[in-house]
Amino acid sequence: MHERTLALAIDLGGTKVDAALVDDDGAVVTGTVHRAPTGRDAARDDVARAIVRVAADALAGLGDDRLAGIGIGSAGPVDLGQGAIAPLNLPALAGLPIVSLVQKLRPDVPVRLALDGACIALAEHWRGAAAGARNLLAMVVSTGVGGGLIIDGSPVTGISGNAGHIGQLRLRKRAPGAPVTDGTLEALASGPSAVAWARAEGWAGSSGEQLAQGYAAADPIAVAAVSRSAGAVGEAIANVATLLDLEIVVIAGGFAKVADDYLDLVRASVQEAAVFDYARRVRVAASGLDGHGPLIGAAALVLR
Repeated sequence: MHERTLALAIDLGGTKVDAALVDDDGAVVTGTVHRAPTGRDAARDDVARAIVRVAADALAGLGDDRLAGIGIGSAGPVDLGQGAIAPLNLPALAGLPIVSLVQKLRPDVPVRLALDGACIALAEHWRGAAAGARNLLAMVVSTGVGGGLIIDGSPVTGISGNAGHIGQLRLRKRAPGAPVTDGTLEALASGPSAVAWARAEGWAGSSGEQLAQGYAAADPIAVAAVSRSAGAVGEAIANVATLLDLEIVVIAGGFAKVADDYLDLVRASVQEAAVFDYARRVRVAASGLDGHGPLIGAAALVLR
């Protein structure tokens, strides 16, 4: 068997950190995916150790293949200049020097860091539903809401590396004294936000899975919560499509599967919210990748 060129890909999110080896065709190498939990209440040192552990476990599958480098996709904000991160949903990690942390595993290869949304966009453009598209937005609707942009065929990262933070677009006026995130897309549309809103309305459930069951059973509060989330996502897409004349928006993430017609609700919201016909023409599609999209995008930082 000939030597392959591989990348070590790491994806750090609000509930877990994944690592795997990915080949130069964008395929995750079987048996190399490793995962550890994170979470808002996780201690900084525990998460740092988990990142190193899953990365080392994935590297153990390298064998005789060549490692081209290490790609890291992280919830943001990120600081590319410092190689550090400060994830909104992982406050204990503020300022974590993740690049130097991971570099110690393989000092001989480059380490590249990007916003997780940018990695999703790279993956969908390379191997997913947006392959060949010129202007696209890729989104994740899950524990949080993230995004990444490719414009004129090239990724847009911005000066600090944080372009694409669609989850922190403000769609509603912030209430006096409320947290700074009040009224943002993430606060309206993420899974935990939808569950919290439903509970405040008197719904008895406590999880996204139960919300999905309630929606399927036509529970009026569950239906309202899911519709509220999808409506906000569609409104944000209409805004970005108006600004950037997008061809396609790809939506991934667990909460985007809370209802079979979630994307249809998003599409209807885009049509209602957009002012111009060109913005209404944007296609809204489900991810063309399995759950490995974030890892494939992180690998693309090295392989593409």
